[in-house]
Amino acid sequence: MDEYPVSARAQVSAANWLEAPHNRWSMWNVRQLVPTRKVSRGDGPVMALPQMAAPPDLGGLELKRVDGTTGTVDDVLADTFTDAYAVLQDGALVAERYAPDGGPDTVHAVLSVTKAMVGCVAGVLVDRGDLDEHRAITDYVPELASTGYAGATVRHVLDMRSGVAFLEDYTDPRADIRAMDKWLHGGRGLYAFLQTLELGRDHGGRFLYRSAETDVLGWVCERAAGSRMTDLLSDLLWKPMGAEYDAEIICDEVGNVVHDGGLLATARDLLRLGQLLLNQGTVRLTEGEPQRVLPLRWLRQAWAVDADVRTAFAESPAESSFPGGWYRNQFWFRVGEHGTVLLCLGIHGQMVYVSRRTGTVCVKLSGWPDAQAPGFLQDTLRAFDAVSGSLTGAKSTVGGPGLPGVVSGLNRGGRERQRG
Repeated sequence: MDEYPVSARAQVSAANWLEAPHNRWSMWNVRQLVPTRKVSRGDGPVMALPQMAAPPDLGGLELKRVDGTTGTVDDVLADTFTDAYAVLQDGALVAERYAPDGGPDTVHAVLSVTKAMVGCVAGVLVDRGDLDEHRAITDYVPELASTGYAGATVRHVLDMRSGVAFLEDYTDPRADIRAMDKWLHGGRGLYAFLQTLELGRDHGGRFLYRSAETDVLGWVCERAAGSRMTDLLSDLLWKPMGAEYDAEIICDEVGNVVHDGGLLATARDLLRLGQLLLNQGTVRLTEGEPQRVLPLRWLRQAWAVDADVRTAFAESPAESSFPGGWYRNQFWFRVGEHGTVLLCLGIHGQMVYVSRRTGTVCVKLSGWPDAQAPGFLQDTLRAFDAVSGSLTGAKSTVGGPGLPGVVSGLNRGGRERQRG
């Protein structure tokens, strides 16, 4: 031992880094605990985040919390173990704050927010013709032919609607998500674990959130493109969107990327991701016309909900958290106080919130003591609704007119025109 008694920080390991209270430090220092690989930003231009002139004080905004009490945005941030918080309005930086262990240039574990980025990679590959969303998974990864993924298509895993049996319960030590963690760091690796999964129901049924779906999708993308996910994320997303800092991504002991939740990134670069999604997949890094990074069809497909997608979500446990919502192309969609919001979510309180109606992007990185905390999640969403509504003077759309099964996400006018 280098010290005695052993400090709390010295007790953090690859086995417990997500557990409280260790995660308040380890979320910022994952590279010291588990193997990671770089996702390069290259040497190109950076998407500017200009400071808003005379930004308003948002911390005192009031909201009704899940427990029925009235609180403020600052109350929610303080009560939900916030590590980083940042807000963009029409591309301008409105608010930003960090816990003592972090900062604007420090990467933080974003966990399942990673899924949205793997989905973006898949979208680009589909648009290029390198990946066919309707083809069988086993056409790309024949190693899965004897598993529950036989007969499933790429579209099935994109929307987490395969019939593979996989229990994602972080409170159950016997759950598949816990078994997968052991394989990641036990020498056998992620892809070997995926080859053990069996069929539990027919493919194409209800939505059921399972991290294994994204791991299979990432493996498929690597095979379709003939490249590692680190290079795909760098070349297809991180460089062209104008990230300011290199990201990193966790690998298993064999060297395979953890597609479902391994990324480490700064809050500012997550703002840039949100702004890219807000701007219909385009970015202007230099003088001239905006450059397309993500396919418009892919984003429209995600934002537009039909009866099949909506029914698949309504029949899932997630409906109670996001009534009226859906899951498409590795994004969550929630019908909120000011219209439909796109969400990228990760356990322990990681969130990217994108409101097209108000032109707002909010990022929150956290160290919740528990992997899932429904009260913390809903309070955060209500706080961000309050922020986005206050910045634009938007009125609540709850109970307003709308067509069943039709939700407007991308359009050719409105706030997009104001953003240029």
